[in-house]
Amino acid sequence: MQSFSPSSPSSSSPNSQQIWLTLTELGRHFGISAVHCGHHLSQAGLRDKDGLPLPQALDQGYAYKRPEQNANRSVLWNYGHCSGILQQQGLHSVEEQRLVEQWADLLEALHMGSPAILLTPQEMADSDMPHHLRDCVNQCLAARGSQLRIRKKDTQAGQASGTEAAMGESEERNRLQGELSPGVPIGCGLSVVGRKTSRAGTTGCPIQ
Repeated sequence: MQSFSPSSPSSSSPNSQQIWLTLTELGRHFGISAVHCGHHLSQAGLRDKDGLPLPQALDQGYAYKRPEQNANRSVLWNYGHCSGILQQQGLHSVEEQRLVEQWADLLEALHMGSPAILLTPQEMADSDMPHHLRDCVNQCLAARGSQLRIRKKDTQAGQASGTEAAMGESEERNRLQGELSPGVPIGCGLSVVGRKTSRAGTTGCPIQ
């Protein structure tokens, strides 16, 4: 049985700023039935064999038991806390599933190519796609039989490219420095044309 992470203890009554749902309503947010949702909560150690919340689930704010006669209908579940548990078990909200589908549609369209769009799927994903959706989008593409996969954004590659450019500029500066007379620094009011130099009229540059 999977244990759940404890949260701060809540009061005996639900906080009005939090969202409390029945098992059916909670399952609907993830596109699953109340039975399926209850099974996941039981696996996480939140419910007993009769489907009622365990004492620690009540104490830590995962569930609230209303004073009603019908035991099952009297239980409410904290949407914020329980969503985290369900996501840990691999479930995704309906809203997130829809977003993943939309990104998969867009990236497949880019992959097929269009004269009006210059971005590649990878560039579009790196620019706008939320990072936490990448694995889900790749799974969606794989389920569709697509060969397209979005790689993790490589920030080190961009840094390396910038370093190489800086090194190239430094090498060019050193080459030009060698062509000038000794002791004449480049960038101090001198313009270089071939092997000749001309004063640009600026002051404050040490010329030996």
